[in-house]
Amino acid sequence: MAMSSGGNSGGPMSEINVTPLVDVMLVLLIIFMITAPLMSHKVQIDLPKANPNVKDDTPVEPMDLAVKPDGTYFLNDGEVTEAELKAQFAVAAAKSPQPELQIRADRTTEYRVVKKILGDAKEAGMVHVGFMSTGKAGE
Repeated sequence: MAMSSGGNSGGPMSEINVTPLVDVMLVLLIIFMITAPLMSHKVQIDLPKANPNVKDDTPVEPMDLAVKPDGTYFLNDGEVTEAELKAQFAVAAAKSPQPELQIRADRTTEYRVVKKILGDAKEAGMVHVGFMSTGKAGE
């Protein structure tokens, strides 16, 4: 059996068809030629200058609300009515940053009174509400 010196070993000869590859490349080239000038359009924006050395760490005084068992309110150690309390909530809700409302209620105070305060605070737009406790956990 003699070996032939040619590249044909008896199998089918296959060649890669590059025409579809050239077509795709030409389409991509046209797309990039059209979109490249659009991407170079610049918009001028004046950005604010940030100074990392200036910090606004002024603490905001919380609103201290004490509720007595008989339903009287003391805002920052001064007695207030329900209407005055709602007005103070509206003023505090408009501040930026908003102060925290800290509620101190006696354990004998009815829950409906505290629930009414929470509803009034939410209605005014107060978002920072906390409860203060002075008693021990076992008492």
